[in-house]
Amino acid sequence: MGGGTGEQPVPPPPSCYRHPDRPTGISCTRCGRPICPECMIPASVGFQCPECVREGSASIRAPRQQSSWTRATRRWGPVSVTLVAVNVAMFVVTAVSAAVAGNSPLSNFDSPVFDALSQWPYGVSVFGEWWRVLTAAFLHIGPVHLAMNMLALLFLGSELENALGRVRFLALYLVSALGGAVAIQLFGDPRVPVAGASTAIYGLLGGLGVLLLSRRQDLRGLLALLAINVFISFLPGISLLGHLGGLVAGVVAAGVLVLTRRRPAVQATLLAALALLLVAVALTAPTVTVLGL
Repeated sequence: MGGGTGEQPVPPPPSCYRHPDRPTGISCTRCGRPICPECMIPASVGFQCPECVREGSASIRAPRQQSSWTRATRRWGPVSVTLVAVNVAMFVVTAVSAAVAGNSPLSNFDSPVFDALSQWPYGVSVFGEWWRVLTAAFLHIGPVHLAMNMLALLFLGSELENALGRVRFLALYLVSALGGAVAIQLFGDPRVPVAGASTAIYGLLGGLGVLLLSRRQDLRGLLALLAINVFISFLPGISLLGHLGGLVAGVVAAGVLVLTRRRPAVQATLLAALALLLVAVALTAPTVTVLGL
C-alpha cells in the first residue's frame, strides 16, 4: 500500500492591505497589517503603515506660537512692558485729543487731556487736583521725549524687575515718580505744567545704584551715565527738580528694599509709609510757596 508524504501546500504570502495585488513579507510594527514597499514608512523600529503614522502625528500637539506680548514680557519683564504700554497709550490718547481740538497730533501737549493730567503745581495746591502728581508721570511732550524715556525704562526696568521682583519694582517706580512730583510742587514754578516719566526713570537709576552697591559691584559706569543725564537736565525745557526728586526718592526706596529684604512685612509697611508721606507733602506743602509769590 502506498502512502502519501503528508506535505501541506505552502500558503501564499499576505498581500499589502492597500494594494491587494502586491504580496509582501513586511508588516506594520504598530498594527501588524501587511505593507508593500510603497506603503512602508520608516520608524524608529521597523516600518509603519500610513494610517498609523497619520494617527501618531494627530496625537502630537503642535507647539503653541507665542504672541508678541508674551515674548516681550519674557524678554523685558511684564511690569516694565506694561508701563511702556500705558505710556504709549496715553501718548496716543493725548495725540488724538490734540487732533480733535484742531492741533497737530505730534503736538500732543496742545490737548485738553494733556492739560487735565499734567502736573500743574498751582492746580494741585489751589484747586485740589491731586491726581496730577501721578498722572503727569505717564505723559510725554512729543514722540522723541516718549521714545527716549521708554528705551531707558526697558533697559533699566528689565534689570531691576529681574532683581527685585514685579511688586517691589513697581513700588520703586511709583515712589520715584512721587518723589519727582514732590520736588516740583515744593520748588518748581507753580504756573508751569510739567510732564514725563523721567522722574521715575531717575529713580530707577538711583535704585540700580543702591542695588549695585549692596552687591559690591562696580558703580563707575552707572555714575558716568548719571552724570551725563544730570548735565542734560540743565538744558532749557527739562525739569531738573523732577529728576533730582525722583533720584532721591528712588535711592531711599531701594535702600528700604535692600535693608528689609528678609522682612517683607516691614518692607511693605515702610514703602507704604514713604509713599503716603510723599503724597501728603505734594498735596499740602506747596500752598505756602504759591501764596508767597
